[in-house]
Amino acid sequence: MTDKRLVSLEQTFKALSDQTRLRIIGVLRTGEICVCDIYESLALPQPAVSRHLAYLRKSGLVETRKDGLWVHYRLARLPDPILQALLDAVTHAIGHAESGNRDRKRLAARIEITPVEPTPPARCCC
Repeated sequence: MTDKRLVSLEQTFKALSDQTRLRIIGVLRTGEICVCDIYESLALPQPAVSRHLAYLRKSGLVETRKDGLWVHYRLARLPDPILQALLDAVTHAIGHAESGNRDRKRLAARIEITPVEPTPPARCCC
């Protein structure tokens, strides 16, 4: 194993060594999610969640997509197969944790009640 890979592993383990970041990863295993839905599903303050998301993004474990004012997060596909296998194992383990189940239930409830913008009325062609 090269020194570069060891450094990469070390950074990944540091990113995974926090319970809040693990909970975020657990919520993100459901797919791409807006930051507001993440902090609401975790029942944590937005600044704290944003700080942890920035750490996860810097470590390469999550990616973002900006859509106007909204920022959506998703788990990254890692180029190193060893790191990807590690992330897959961690997300699987989080899926069986009690707190992970609670967070996903809150997320599901939130997504169900999130209002959808009404579609503009169809315009007549005449």
